[in-house]
Amino acid sequence: MKTVYSPRHFGHSGHVELYDGAVVPAFEKPERAEMIRAAIEARGFGEIVAPAAHGLDPLRKVHGADYVGFLGRAWELWTAEGRTNPALPSFWKAPGMRAIEPEAIDGKLGHFSFDAGCCLVAGSWDAIQASADAALTGADLIAGGARAAFALCRPPGHHAHAANMGGYCYINNAAVAAQAFRDRGAGRVAVLDVDYHHGNGTQSILYERPDVLVCSIHADPRLEYPYFLGHADETGAGAGEGFNVNFPLPWGTDFESWHAALEAAARRIGDYGAEIVVVSLGVDTYKGDPISRFRLDSPDYLSVGARIARMGLPTLFVMEGGYAVEAVGLNVANTLEGFLQG
Repeated sequence: MKTVYSPRHFGHSGHVELYDGAVVPAFEKPERAEMIRAAIEARGFGEIVAPAAHGLDPLRKVHGADYVGFLGRAWELWTAEGRTNPALPSFWKAPGMRAIEPEAIDGKLGHFSFDAGCCLVAGSWDAIQASADAALTGADLIAGGARAAFALCRPPGHHAHAANMGGYCYINNAAVAAQAFRDRGAGRVAVLDVDYHHGNGTQSILYERPDVLVCSIHADPRLEYPYFLGHADETGAGAGEGFNVNFPLPWGTDFESWHAALEAAARRIGDYGAEIVVVSLGVDTYKGDPISRFRLDSPDYLSVGARIARMGLPTLFVMEGGYAVEAVGLNVANTLEGFLQG
């Protein structure tokens, strides 16, 4: 299994977020990707390759062109105001307000975001593009005949909506990859999101489509971020009715209960007749994660990977969350090893 990785992710460093009422260094930090890369190298899974450039057109197929354009020029607009701190949104539209893009950068930040978990620094846009290119290069490998590939994406993507950043996510790498598979002729694609937090952006982008099934196992949004999507009764709309499946679980969920949801999701993917699966791989389900409340342990991820392998589908793993930095590499490597052994 090849891993797609770019050191350009380091450009997205020194960023901050609003957490517990204070502006703090972001939990999503460069060390995460480096711990994962080191763990994969130590296991000898296969070659680590650089992403190929794919341009912006694949991004615009799932994101608004105005939003992609904003990401590309936001830092320039921010610094043109004489600012040097990270660009963090602090204003948002409320129901009843008009969705007209402001000219001022502060207004633009609020217009194109839904929380204060996404800020921008000088190298963010380059890192965001490299992250999307990693997912697309992984899709290229699968399309070229590989059984599996791992896109070590950073920043992650599954919270990003078509025109909004949030939850550390700017471009929805899983949705971009799913669209790339469809463009290459795959009839039915599945996205399996195993991150602790619901992939609200992935759901929103694909909610009215029958050609991509989305299954997500996550913490109950009545208790946990992103709060406003991820309920079990959200099953798709229009042509996409029945092609979105959520498995919300309570705080404290252990591996046995979590794995039962994985079994149900895998059966649903099989019934759907998926030709390819994109796995939004978050390991913040780990019991030691600082911002999550599930109880999976490191050996459990071997079983997670093995169950994904038993679906028997070409599989693209796309990195999402996991914030226990000392354990994140082990947990990701265990997932991939379980898959390879399975």
